[in-house]
Amino acid sequence: MNRRVQRLRERMAEVGLDGFLVGSPVEDTFHTHAANRRYLSGFTGSMGWLLVTAGQAFIAVDFRYVEQAEREAPDFTVYQAGRWLGTWLAELLSEAGLQGKRVGFNPNEVTVGTYQQMKKTLEAMPPGERPKLLAAPPLVEELRAVKEPEELDLLQRAVDVGDEAFVHVSEVIEPGWTERQVAWEIEKYAREHGADGLSFETIVAAGPWGAMPHAQPRDRRIEAGEPLVIDMGVRVDGYCSDLTRTIVVGEADGQFQRIYDIVLTAQLTAEELVKAGMSGEEAHMLAHNVIAEAGYGENFGHGLGHGVGLLVHESPSLAKTSKDVLKDGMVVTIEPGVYVSGWGGVRIEDMVVIENGRARVMTRAPKLTG
Repeated sequence: MNRRVQRLRERMAEVGLDGFLVGSPVEDTFHTHAANRRYLSGFTGSMGWLLVTAGQAFIAVDFRYVEQAEREAPDFTVYQAGRWLGTWLAELLSEAGLQGKRVGFNPNEVTVGTYQQMKKTLEAMPPGERPKLLAAPPLVEELRAVKEPEELDLLQRAVDVGDEAFVHVSEVIEPGWTERQVAWEIEKYAREHGADGLSFETIVAAGPWGAMPHAQPRDRRIEAGEPLVIDMGVRVDGYCSDLTRTIVVGEADGQFQRIYDIVLTAQLTAEELVKAGMSGEEAHMLAHNVIAEAGYGENFGHGLGHGVGLLVHESPSLAKTSKDVLKDGMVVTIEPGVYVSGWGGVRIEDMVVIENGRARVMTRAPKLTG
């Protein structure tokens, strides 16, 4: 029995659902939208829907993916469907015995157009057979937030490849390299050493460009002595890593060292004190207070971190307004930063797993120490 599907069925029963639809808002060509579908079924194709009931589990795919679904999702009954939901949904719901029953879906996985198709399809069914379509809580995301042992192994593999890629580029980079050159060297190394691809497009930001937390790399050449923010991640077997280091190519100036020390102190403080039972807001404030006391509170405007798994950004959230509660088995980032317009930025990020109530750091890439 697929234990993930069974856990979903338990949650469905708790919220009063007879069936649950799992899809993705768009075709998942880049593996960034269908994590719930993959988590439950193992299916890695770009399109398809799952339908889970108390006793059955279907995967509806078009002709392109029938054989792949049979191989990757052996716990699911394969239903060959057209590419348009409206042409087959009513038939599948009837086959699953859901006439007149409560069927949930995740609103984050459904566009307005898809929802309209679903409603139109169900309205065409006889009134007595028409299922009730309900927007459901994030049931699968809640399951995904707590990692299983095999997921932790895959995440650690992704972390290790990402660490190695960073160490490699930090040893070969020189003044005169462009930001894009650094990003390509990271991707090239990662793919040659076991990564399926990147978790996201690598951020490389030199000098004042680093004041933007999600700056995109340019053809601009890196100058000696300026801060360089590198935020990168790789995928291994579908699981992501996320790593940020800020370095200087050449000799660092006094301002860099002051800001770097503040950010490093904030990060190490959070890693030491974060614990199970804390809210995302409480975890965030561990680092924010250190930075604020040093006079840079207004320069740390993003959250402390986020969950990582099949997606590089997933539940839980560690941020100023987050009520998410940390639990053993959750994998999150700890990534405080300080950003000064016109000068640049410093961000330091590790991935940690909450284990025995405390944070165990998974990332091993070196940090500057003095």
